[in-house]
Amino acid sequence: MMTNDKAGGVNRRDFLATSGKTAIGAAMVVGAGTLLLPTQGWGMELKALKPETMATMIQMARDIYPHDHIGDKFYAKAMRAHDDGAADDAEKLAMLENGIADLDKRAGENGYLGLGWEEDRVAILHDIEDSGFFQAMRGSLVVGLYNQKALWPLFGYEGASAHKGGYIERGFDDIEWV
Repeated sequence: MMTNDKAGGVNRRDFLATSGKTAIGAAMVVGAGTLLLPTQGWGMELKALKPETMATMIQMARDIYPHDHIGDKFYAKAMRAHDDGAADDAEKLAMLENGIADLDKRAGENGYLGLGWEEDRVAILHDIEDSGFFQAMRGSLVVGLYNQKALWPLFGYEGASAHKGGYIERGFDDIEWV
């Protein structure tokens, strides 16, 4: 619960601690395999993973590759491949569910999503960075997140140029600060 500061508003510490819980923390579980984020206007059907697991995976993905200007739906799309793969592979499903359970255990009473401070979540990720679970998540994000064409303009990437004659004749050498 947030407390008011002397000026009658919410104090900064409580605001920051609580605001981290609002995005993924506001996720709702509908039925057995649906994750909804009504505050963001999207949801996803899951084949194998529990919605709570997927919500934690999305937050984990955001903590591994943080981009404030990218919505959670893009991280969710990157994580969908894990759900698809776990639907046909009991070993993968167990690895993902156990990995998230371990994160929640390390995070304490309120679990990984309950940690309001990004630096606390990242510290936990540093502790498990050599695990197969973490490496599977990190590795899939490189392709799953950055291969989404809808994100390319946000990073200034214009896409492939071979069909346009390559980069050299298309502004590759127009950097004025060199």
